[in-house]
Amino acid sequence: MGRLSARRSATTWLGRIALAREVFWFVVIGVASTVAQATLYWVLRQWSQPILANFTSLLVVTVLNTETNRRLTFRESGVRALQVHLTAGGLFVLAYLVTSCAVLIFRHYRPTASPAAETLVLAPSLALVTVVRFTVIPMAVFRHRRP
Repeated sequence: MGRLSARRSATTWLGRIALAREVFWFVVIGVASTVAQATLYWVLRQWSQPILANFTSLLVVTVLNTETNRRLTFRESGVRALQVHLTAGGLFVLAYLVTSCAVLIFRHYRPTASPAAETLVLAPSLALVTVVRFTVIPMAVFRHRRP
């Protein structure tokens, strides 16, 4: 009986370490992605309209975020790349709607606002999308996790 208890304890401990590692990487990648998207939006906004700058920056960062999380955060999950990218694609649509609405509403009330001001409005909506991503992607991954 003692060995079984020790084995369960070790398994639980290793599971907690793995979960802590996954949460750590997910948060680091999420913060980096939010900063990267805001920066890329601001740069692209110098030459293009808000909707195009948002679409391009969000598309680039979503693909990079998803693949980085798949390789670093959930590398042992056993979930196929296609499954993770399809989930991220659905989140991309949501993220695009939320961030575009935020910027367009801001521009409606402040039509002469600078790209920097738009980026400051974009950042909280990106953070909101990151929180949603933090809840949806892990659920999709953990649901398909190998035993």
